[in-house]
Amino acid sequence: MSAPDAQQRTPGTTDWAARADHAARSVTRYFGRRLLFLPGTHLAAPIRPSSRFPGQPWNYWWQAHYVDCLVDTGLRELASGARFDGGDRPSAGRLASRLVTTIRLRNFLRYVNSYYDDMAWLALATLRLDALAERVHKRGRRRNARLQKSLSTQFESASTDDMGGGTFWSTKRDFKNTPATAPVALHFARTGKRKRAQGLLDWLNTTLFEPSRGLYLDGAWIKEGKLALAQEVYTYNQGPVLGALLELGGDANLARAAALVSSVAEHLTVSGLDGPGKLVLRGEGTGDGGLFTGILVRYLALAAADARLPRVTQATASQLVLDTAEALWAGRTMRTDAANRISGNDDDGWLVFSAEPPRPAAETYAPGTAVELSTQLQAWMVLEAAARVQ
Repeated sequence: MSAPDAQQRTPGTTDWAARADHAARSVTRYFGRRLLFLPGTHLAAPIRPSSRFPGQPWNYWWQAHYVDCLVDTGLRELASGARFDGGDRPSAGRLASRLVTTIRLRNFLRYVNSYYDDMAWLALATLRLDALAERVHKRGRRRNARLQKSLSTQFESASTDDMGGGTFWSTKRDFKNTPATAPVALHFARTGKRKRAQGLLDWLNTTLFEPSRGLYLDGAWIKEGKLALAQEVYTYNQGPVLGALLELGGDANLARAAALVSSVAEHLTVSGLDGPGKLVLRGEGTGDGGLFTGILVRYLALAAADARLPRVTQATASQLVLDTAEALWAGRTMRTDAANRISGNDDDGWLVFSAEPPRPAAETYAPGTAVELSTQLQAWMVLEAAARVQ
């Protein structure tokens, strides 16, 4: 059955913040848990319903985006003065801090792993968590500083002149791609290493940019002494490139950012939807792909608010965010059956969002089937982006 909309309003006055709070409660209550019942820990289960015991798949980078979503909610809490889950439950910022600590515990007492893109997502999320702490006049944690130092060293080592530049995807060091290079470039830009960041963007523009569609390909190998391109075009690859272009600024980067928003609207949206002129982004399925479109929307929200971009670009970015958010909200369902309840957490049910924005959740997650964390984080991320755009 459809979940009730706590804020039924006329078009143009939708309370996206309230909708984002619904998503935040569903994820934190129904996926969030302690690690091995240890007090002060917090981690998300990869699927629900699931066992509370070890043995579940470890998705480091999903947890990194969970941190980012909690920071989004924490910023809204700060603005509104009210906690997203009521005054008797931890704030989003507190949960995010516990989560960063617990990621290290679950990752065998270290933040380093085998994938440089995973580490970049966590480093970016933790930078934002520190910024949230500063806004509430709390000192940044030494733990976060150690994390940044450790992971920055990894990014430096992975960003080499092999293949002309770029960042390796994994410690195998046989593939350089957009999903690693772009977030590492964004991290460099946000930590004062602007020249390094621009160098990575220049490599992306030279090597992986496809002019015919105006989008970035997935990556490149060296095979038999020649560069071999991975031709796939994914939604999430475009997002951190857009973020890095905006972070660095300058006429050339801003022009590329504007063109990229236009290309996303032309090539990565779904046609044939009800309603004229809808710009709903396509989904990329479940598993890791369940996060892809949400990541793009996060950075489109930055473009929508960037006054350096042409107004038409800002308007397009805004519409992409809001139309995609509306599609996800319209397709939601609520699960209230006993198998999907957690004691004390079933007061307003469990909202389930579709893995594919244009399709209802009842199609992508039939009643009784397990739901993946990645897709629910994606919907939460999109709703948070809509709240910022609004």
